[in-house]
Amino acid sequence: MAKLPLNTSTILGLDIGGTKTAIVEGTHNAEILQRIEFPTEATKPFAETFPAFVDHANKVIAQAQAHGRNIAAISVSIGGPLRIEEGFLIDPPHLPGWFNTPLKQHLEQALPGLPVYVEHDGNAGALAEFHFGVGKSRNNLEHLIFLTFGTGIGAGLIVNGRILRGATDTAGEIGHWRLAENGPIGFGKRGSWESFASGQGLIEIAAQMFPSRWQQSTPIRDLVEAMLANDADAMQVAAAAGHYMGRGLSLLIDAFNPQIIVFGSLGVVLGERILGPARKVIAQEALPQAASACELLPCALGSHIGDVASLMAAVTSPMFRESIHAFSEL
Repeated sequence: MAKLPLNTSTILGLDIGGTKTAIVEGTHNAEILQRIEFPTEATKPFAETFPAFVDHANKVIAQAQAHGRNIAAISVSIGGPLRIEEGFLIDPPHLPGWFNTPLKQHLEQALPGLPVYVEHDGNAGALAEFHFGVGKSRNNLEHLIFLTFGTGIGAGLIVNGRILRGATDTAGEIGHWRLAENGPIGFGKRGSWESFASGQGLIEIAAQMFPSRWQQSTPIRDLVEAMLANDADAMQVAAAAGHYMGRGLSLLIDAFNPQIIVFGSLGVVLGERILGPARKVIAQEALPQAASACELLPCALGSHIGDVASLMAAVTSPMFRESIHAFSEL
């Protein structure tokens, strides 16, 4: 790690997921300087769990100050649906205790003096890979889709080199797409993409296919470890999830004609166990010319994707860049 000069301004990044949260300190160039991880406890009311978030954040801030660094902003990556500029969570399905929560407002009040920037985790992942991951060495990259593929599934869409948020900040909520009339319920809809191909979706399929072995309460880690061991039952679950993943990806490929679709989280861990079956479906269902132009890749940032994504709301904000430039000239 390069030694930073004293009084270097850095960013406090929050990567808030349905299972765990990481709070990091990072630079404008996405170098991670320190990190704390803890359970999100997403089913508990926000008012009960938020004080712990503030305590952890203050520990990171204190550590930064002890090393002569100045945290200049708070940057959040979190699942939607949400109103991004306002930093208001509407009804994120994997944070049931956080419905109708003005997160940005709470952070500004709890950590005064720091501007707060919020981004959808799919968008944040796409921006992280575009600027610091797979796109870093590709000069001609203009069309990239990032899939979160964690507890739930969502997408960040980069079209013509720019993030696509949509009219109500819900572009990329692909977990809500119905892929089949029947199936598990995910994102409030039976047969949705999220119910088949997400962390929770994998558990749902496993519980349906092998109820004597796996239940809806089974930790995703147990199922993933069985897949990584090439357990026969677990590989059948992976194949089923991969089939529906391929259906969804075919729709994305036809609609957006991306150059690259990048997978985070479980896509990195499971790789071809999911992507292999998905490729077979894409070959059958997607437009051939669109499919041939699209690469499916685990994210180049690997296990660091969430940490880097947590910084993107600030790093890509023109307002933040202007404030840092003004500060540097003082």
